[in-house]
Amino acid sequence: MGHSAAVWDCKAAVEMTKEWNGIDHIVLRSPQGASVRVSMHGAQVTSWRNEQGEELLFTSTKAIFKPPKAVRGGIPICFPQFGNCGVLEQHGFARNKIWTVDDNPPPLPSTDSQGKSFIDLLLKPSEEDMKGWPHSFELRLRVCLATNGDLSLISRVRNINGKAFSFSFAYHTYLSVSDISEVRIENLETLDYLDNLCQRERFTEQGDAITFESEVDRIYLSSPNVIAVLDHERKRTFVIRKEGLPDVVVWNPWEKKSKAMVDFGDEEYKQMVCVNGAVIEKPITLKPGEEWTGRLDLSVVRSTFCSDHLDFQTRGL
Repeated sequence: MGHSAAVWDCKAAVEMTKEWNGIDHIVLRSPQGASVRVSMHGAQVTSWRNEQGEELLFTSTKAIFKPPKAVRGGIPICFPQFGNCGVLEQHGFARNKIWTVDDNPPPLPSTDSQGKSFIDLLLKPSEEDMKGWPHSFELRLRVCLATNGDLSLISRVRNINGKAFSFSFAYHTYLSVSDISEVRIENLETLDYLDNLCQRERFTEQGDAITFESEVDRIYLSSPNVIAVLDHERKRTFVIRKEGLPDVVVWNPWEKKSKAMVDFGDEEYKQMVCVNGAVIEKPITLKPGEEWTGRLDLSVVRSTFCSDHLDFQTRGL
């Protein structure tokens, strides 16, 4: 982490710790007390806390923290496949690999590092990976914690192969909510979506917002770059800003599926919702030497029962 000197100039901290299961974690802190925890297993953000110490991401109490099982919660990285639409394991292999710290990352705009604590992680394919997915790549992830507690994830996939390859990608973001029946998602209205509960049949969203009364598993297509997730009971709104990620997956397993998952509590569907920035419908194809960048920015604002005051513009994204 030789690039962390600038981090200390803004009185933020980058610390590496080892968990009880032997997996290294990196903790980022802001001067005001917000924090982010990143596991080297999957480069997965496992915790994001605000200045008051409140956990903003959901992790199941039954999550399994032993590789190769992926952790149920936080923000897993789905690459090079989302879901089971391919020959690889569910959601690809990136979330189940041990990543390394990238001490010499490609330069990013100064606005992505100034005044923020950050860490750069790197994944390259192993010989075993090459057997199932024979492509040479570099996948880099920068995790940034801003001084105001906002969380940013910036991924770069580079083709260092002699031939083109295609992939899908998602930030599988588990948000912590008070009660799923009190949650609404705005700015996806009127969009087409693929319904995973109906063999990915295509529908058009008819509601003025997405609310939850049963299981939901949808891929919204060609979505805006800003999405709002309103938690009425806590009177707060997650604002999701993204670029390079045209699709949005919305998922809640509801009661029946929750009981069928060994790493998920029977009633925990009430306290979570997944809203994922993703590239699924039209996979990215990279020619040799080409690079793709996908970015997700998460912030939390106080809200009432309406998000009309939110700025749904891209704000420079």
